[in-house]
Amino acid sequence: MKLVLDLFSGIGGFSLGLERAGMRTVAFCEIDKKCQLVLKKHWPNVTIFDDVKNLRGTMIDEKIEVICGGFPCQDISFAGSGAGLSGKRSGLWFEFHRLINEIRPKFAIIENVAALRSRGLDQVLWSLFEIGYDAQWHCIPASAVGAPHRRDRVWIIAYPNDARSGAPSNGGNKERSAIVKERENKSFDRFSGLCALMAGTAIAEFWAVEPELGRVANGVPDRVDRIKQLGNSVIPQIAELIGRSIFK
Repeated sequence: MKLVLDLFSGIGGFSLGLERAGMRTVAFCEIDKKCQLVLKKHWPNVTIFDDVKNLRGTMIDEKIEVICGGFPCQDISFAGSGAGLSGKRSGLWFEFHRLINEIRPKFAIIENVAALRSRGLDQVLWSLFEIGYDAQWHCIPASAVGAPHRRDRVWIIAYPNDARSGAPSNGGNKERSAIVKERENKSFDRFSGLCALMAGTAIAEFWAVEPELGRVANGVPDRVDRIKQLGNSVIPQIAELIGRSIFK
């Protein structure tokens, strides 16, 4: 069974999807106390680290094969300041990057808002390249797996490029742009086929709570907190499809 480290875990959307794909999460990292309560309820035996800045690869005993996470989007989103990866919150990408380098998993699965394409995607891909990881990326909406809303998100799959040797150059703008375009053209070949196959089929039944209203929350207690958690979560069905495709 493939073991997962789930960073910026929220309420566990990544782990829910990857466990449906046959993997097992061995540790979470989530700083929000209310999200931690959700994780403890559904994964009572899984360790929760509370600050990614203090987490080290040596603190994980098991052999991690997948690191996943949707790092903070506030400085990347068009609704935010536009600081990008220089911002205090979205800059936590570099902690994610550090842990990939320390642990060296077979795959890293990264998620963020669609605005990343113009606010830092080149930096993300270049920083992965610098530590010997190739990557593919694609902008995938929730509607691709049958959701009654669009919710565009960038999904990146990174993996060691053992064929590359030597240090990269200093990475001028043209070189970075070429890397972004090359990775976009790869476009999740196996995943795209799975997504097309499953959209509109049984997987869409997960969205049947209130289809006529286009939402999936219905008068629950602590509604504000729960809606915030849902808004920050990834789509488990997309994580599941990616999980199934990378180890196919």
